[in-house]
Amino acid sequence: MRDDIFLKKNDLVDFTFDASVANVFDDMVRRSVPGYQSMIEMIGLMVKTYGQNNTNYYDLGASTGATAIALGINNPHKNNHIIAVDNSIEMTKKCVKNMTHKIENFEVICADIEDIAIQNASMVVLNLTLQFIKPEQRQSLINTIYQGLNKGGVLILSDKIHFNDVQKQTETTKLHLDFKRANGYSELEIAAKRQSIENVLITDNEQTHFERFQTAGFSQSFCHFQCLNFAAFLAIK
Repeated sequence: MRDDIFLKKNDLVDFTFDASVANVFDDMVRRSVPGYQSMIEMIGLMVKTYGQNNTNYYDLGASTGATAIALGINNPHKNNHIIAVDNSIEMTKKCVKNMTHKIENFEVICADIEDIAIQNASMVVLNLTLQFIKPEQRQSLINTIYQGLNKGGVLILSDKIHFNDVQKQTETTKLHLDFKRANGYSELEIAAKRQSIENVLITDNEQTHFERFQTAGFSQSFCHFQCLNFAAFLAIK
C-alpha cells in the first residue's frame, strides 16, 4: 500500500507506529531511507558468516518483519530460533502475517525491546531502531545485547546519523530531501513528516556509535554500509 499518510493528516502529532503506519510501512521505508534494500540484503549475507548452530537470532524493532525474513531465508545453520520484537501491536500483526509460510522456527513478541532478555544469541539486529530509543537508555541496551551474545556473535545496527561538520550535514540533508522527492513525496508530505518525527527520532553521530560498542566490550566494530545519512555498523563480540 502506498504511503500517503502526510497528505491526509491535518493534526500533526508526534510520529507513532499505529495502524495507519503499519499498513504503509514497507512503502514508506523504501521511499524514505536511501539504501534500505541493501541494508536488508547485507543482513542476509551476514547470517551466513556470523550465524551459529543452536543459537537465537533477534530482530529488535522488527516492524513488519523484513529483517527477520532475511535472517530466516538466508540462514544455512541448524537449530536456530528467530525472535522478532516490536512494541507496536499493529506492527506485530503485520510481522506475523508476513513471516508465516516464509520462514520457520520464529516467534513474534509485542514488547519494549529494553524488556527482552537476550540469551544464547549469535545474531542481534537493530535495523533503524536505536534512533527511536531515548538517548540516555541506548548504552544500557547495547550492554544488554553484548551480554546476551555468544563469543563470535554479532550486533548489526543501522540508523540515521548526523555529522558534526555543518557543511557536510547541510549537503547530505539536501540530498536526502532530493531522494524523497525523487520517490514521489511532495513538499507538503516532507515538511509534515519532519515536523511529526523530529521529537521522536533522535540521531547520533558515527563516533557515538563506536564509543558505545567499545564501552559494551565488543572486540571489533566498523561501518559496513553507508548511503547519505544512513549507516549500518557491525560489532563483533
